[in-house]
Amino acid sequence: MTPSTIELTASAEDRRIAGLAAAAIGLTLAEAAIPLPIPGVKPGLANIVTLLVLYRYGWRSAAWVAGLRIIAGALVLGQFLTPAFVLSLTGGMMSLAILAVAMHLPRRLFGPVGLSLLAAFAHIGTQLWIVDAWLLPGVSILGLLPLFLGAAWLTGLVNGLAAAHLLGKPSRTESV
Repeated sequence: MTPSTIELTASAEDRRIAGLAAAAIGLTLAEAAIPLPIPGVKPGLANIVTLLVLYRYGWRSAAWVAGLRIIAGALVLGQFLTPAFVLSLTGGMMSLAILAVAMHLPRRLFGPVGLSLLAAFAHIGTQLWIVDAWLLPGVSILGLLPLFLGAAWLTGLVNGLAAAHLLGKPSRTESV
C-alpha cells in the first residue's frame, strides 16, 4: 500500500526565504494602508528587504523574496491578475534584472544606495512603459515623467540609505 501523503522537507534556506518574504509582505501590506499623495507612487519599503537579501544571500534569494512578495501581496490585497499586479510584477522583474547586472559593478561606485536608485528607476520606467503601451495607449504621459522620476529618486534614495544602515549592523546569524 502506498502512503497517500506527500511530505516536503523545508531546508534552512527555505525557512530563511519564507521568513524574509513574510517580512517583505508585511511591509507591502503596511504600505497599502498609507494614503498616497500621487496615485501609483508607493514608498517601496519592501525593497529594503530585497536589498538586504541581495547583499547577504545573493541574487537568487532576492529574486525568490521579491517574487513571493509580489504574488502574495497581490493575493492578500485582492489585486492578483489585475493591471496593478501586472505593473508590480513587470516593474519588479525589471528591477531584479537591473540588479542582476548591477551587482557586478564596482561596489565602491554602486553600493546599496546606487543599486536602490537603479532598481527604483527600472521599476517606474517599466511601469510607465506598460501604462503607455497597454493601459493608456495614445495618451501622452510624458508630462508626468518628471513627477514619477522624482518620486523614484526619492524612494530609491531613502530605501537605499535604510538598507545601507541595516547592512552596517551584523545579522542575527552573523552575530551568533
